Amino acid sequence: MAVQFGVFVPQGWRMDLMQIADPIEQYEAMTRVAQAVDGLSVYDSIWVYDHFHTVPQPTMETTFECWTSTAALARDTKRVKVGQMVTCNGYRHPSLLAKMASTVDVLSHGRLLCGLGAGWYENEWRAYGYGFPETRERMGMFREACEIVVRMWTEERPVFQGKYYTLDQPINEPKGVQQPHPPLWIGGSGEQVTLKLVAKWGNACNVFGDPAMLQHKYDVLRQHCETVGRNYDEIIRSTPVSVLLLKPGEDAETAINRITGGLVTMQAFRQWFKVGTADEIADLLRQMIAVGTNYFIIYLPMLAYDHEQLHRFTEEVIPQVMG
Repeated sequence: MAVQFGVFVPQGWRMDLMQIADPIEQYEAMTRVAQAVDGLSVYDSIWVYDHFHTVPQPTMETTFECWTSTAALARDTKRVKVGQMVTCNGYRHPSLLAKMASTVDVLSHGRLLCGLGAGWYENEWRAYGYGFPETRERMGMFREACEIVVRMWTEERPVFQGKYYTLDQPINEPKGVQQPHPPLWIGGSGEQVTLKLVAKWGNACNVFGDPAMLQHKYDVLRQHCETVGRNYDEIIRSTPVSVLLLKPGEDAETAINRITGGLVTMQAFRQWFKVGTADEIADLLRQMIAVGTNYFIIYLPMLAYDHEQLHRFTEEVIPQVMG
């Protein structure tokens, strides 16, 4: 399976629209990034997060909602696939999510990637009135949701009686245009539940970590695939990577201060970002490919204001990785 790339669109969740005051112009900045990626054939997809307010702290800054943004960006673009990394299962009943996804698959002419995860952002859950179930309960809900979504996409009148959800012959028409259904990207690295769900229901996984961690998680996924009789190689193995490309001769501290205005320490910034030259970033991605990664979802800073990092990544990193 050839290595592919996607790009996160600035959405506000990571404080990446705050230098634009007008909310209309904020969304238009999102669209300009999406369309820039759409025009670069090396990219397969664009992505948004499913969050309601900012991280690492809730602020009054803009955060655009995930699925309305997915639908709008799908109509703003012509070629790239559009995904969510990942939909929080606790925020929408899985039958509603399946219906929404089917609709977006049609309006995008078959370009939807449907991401789904158990959810983790406790402050957000509680702020919006969802409570915050214990991990065991959230994972139980997630397990049922994966089955429900796929069955809503593939069955005429599914019936489901679970611990957390029920279905009583819902009708989901149209089911979408991709066959056998829109790709289901399952996010998370839990070895006992999440990666088992990938093996059973997923078209792709999304796992975060260094090359050694990715190798371990892919090995676990391979074992689960063997258990259920699934072809491991047909599953896309993706990882998100936040990248700050250094300018020629620029040191890391200068670059980080340029991006953050000195409001974030180097240590804190490096918890989110890989900082380095094009050669260094390409070398890291090659290490990830060597252990089994075949899809990268790249977050680049400042794209709402300047597409320089996007074009540098396109011209300086991807050719080294793909060469």
